[in-house]
Amino acid sequence: MISILWSVAVLGGLGAVFGVILGVASKKFAVQKDEREELVLELLPGANCGGCGYPGCGGLATAIVDGKAPVSACAVLSSENAKKIGVVMGIAVEEKEPQVARISCLGSHGNCKNKFEYEGAHDCREAYAQAGGFKACSYACLGLGTCAKVCKFGAITMGEDGIAFIDEDRCTGCSRCVEECPQRSIVVLPKSMPVYAACTNEQRGKKVTVNCTAGCIGCAACARVCQFDAITMKDNLPVMDPERCTNCQQCVSACPRKCIIATMPPEVALIDEEKCVGCGLCQKACKFEAIEGERRHPYHVITENCTGCGKCKEACRFSAITMKEAQK
Repeated sequence: MISILWSVAVLGGLGAVFGVILGVASKKFAVQKDEREELVLELLPGANCGGCGYPGCGGLATAIVDGKAPVSACAVLSSENAKKIGVVMGIAVEEKEPQVARISCLGSHGNCKNKFEYEGAHDCREAYAQAGGFKACSYACLGLGTCAKVCKFGAITMGEDGIAFIDEDRCTGCSRCVEECPQRSIVVLPKSMPVYAACTNEQRGKKVTVNCTAGCIGCAACARVCQFDAITMKDNLPVMDPERCTNCQQCVSACPRKCIIATMPPEVALIDEEKCVGCGLCQKACKFEAIEGERRHPYHVITENCTGCGKCKEACRFSAITMKEAQK
């Protein structure tokens, strides 16, 4: 009994001594943490999506405070919270253009051929590991939903046609789906981009048509018809300049494969006759002969010719022109 009591006493004494030592050491060797980290972390969305390249929002908060990452590294962060972080850090934060992911493939069932019947795991990366996937086009969406699985915002669902669908209201443009897609059939673009090419196949002509009925063939018809030099061809694919694109949608109409997608409804110009002074600036600015009239008299829009590019509105000095959604 005495041996047991001595053992308990010794162990208790050692525990107390080690406790004191650890307590002193924790204070003496404590790493001072910048209090701004907690403030920044509270303002970050907490999604821990990894789209910023850091291990969760905590890792990004540390990087921002240490000056190793900009506030804009978080694609999910709201403009309001970005400004608040700027206040915490004592820096100015510019307004960020919202980004959104888009499926850049139209190779749904019936459009893109299959090379073989795939019966493996329901995962795009697993399918890709087998001879580069079962689709005949090496850029086509495999439709097995890996992008939907990794999306932390529920923005991606799989359609019955075998192509992923993105809910733009939920998408944050974090690029997580882009990183996981082995076919490169998802791209992240400015949300305000009026049109985009829904194909990433860099081949052209017959090499495309033999496998897919909807792929871009690199004909450059879109670039030729554009009146604003907003489209250039790179690697046999059209690249849209968001600064020049006016949403006239002439490229959409000109594409023989219908693989240029409009993200906004077409518009037409409307002239307020009471405000119009008949200066003719709108008519000079119009590249589509969609405005008629005589000087010093109200001008009129020829609706069937108007593409909704908005150049007439930009030219008008009297706020007499507005744009409205075109009737189908």
